[in-house]
Amino acid sequence: MVSEMMQRIWEVLVFLILATFTKSGCTRLPYSRPSDPLDGSASYCLSWRLGVEANNVGAWRTVPTQCLQYIENYMTGSQYHHDLNFIVEQITSYVNAIDLSADGLDAWIFDVDDTCISNLFYYREKRFGCDPYDPEAFKAWALRGGCTAIPAVLKLFNKLIESGFKVFLVTGRDEATLGQATIDNLQNQGFIGYERLILRTRAYKGQSAVVYKSEIRKQLEGEGYRIWGNVGDQWSDLQGDCIGNRTFKLPNPMYFVP
Repeated sequence: MVSEMMQRIWEVLVFLILATFTKSGCTRLPYSRPSDPLDGSASYCLSWRLGVEANNVGAWRTVPTQCLQYIENYMTGSQYHHDLNFIVEQITSYVNAIDLSADGLDAWIFDVDDTCISNLFYYREKRFGCDPYDPEAFKAWALRGGCTAIPAVLKLFNKLIESGFKVFLVTGRDEATLGQATIDNLQNQGFIGYERLILRTRAYKGQSAVVYKSEIRKQLEGEGYRIWGNVGDQWSDLQGDCIGNRTFKLPNPMYFVP
């Protein structure tokens, strides 16, 4: 009898212990969250990149040094290309819904550097943006014409041309020094058939990208063009006046152009 009673007491205790562990395993405090799988530096750098892409960081000059490895992994790994492909898919869905007119004035604008062609090999030597911008070194790089096409953007570019859009490439590169090198680089990377390549002339020297590109877009609208889309890797490509019906920001955590 005593043995049977002890057995029942033991069963009750086991039940209570199991119930306690089950409850603690399934219940969270109202504001609790799972532990972050990233270490402190990676978590910070992920948040920093999000702030950059959302244009919340402001006029930053260099990538934080603790984020060098993170940015290198992002730019050279698969996530950068996944992000590009996703954005281009969104653009393509938008393009497919546009009914072009017969007057040939439906326009699309692309930035050039790190939008159409990539400077990744250059920025690899500049620690992916951890080093300050070096205008003479970049000029020497651009004159070599070694930028490679960004595949997803080249595919979009060709679709727009085939669909009947007039595509304008608007860049802050200096026309006098980098004009021919840029034309040749774009051509050898497959960017053929655009309506016009517009480079920065002396008239716009010293102006911010926002002011310069706003003026170019205003001129195009003055010629009667309807800007359906505007694609760039910098917020300054997409801000200001006459920005177009829709703008699309491509990822670039390596540098900031005001």
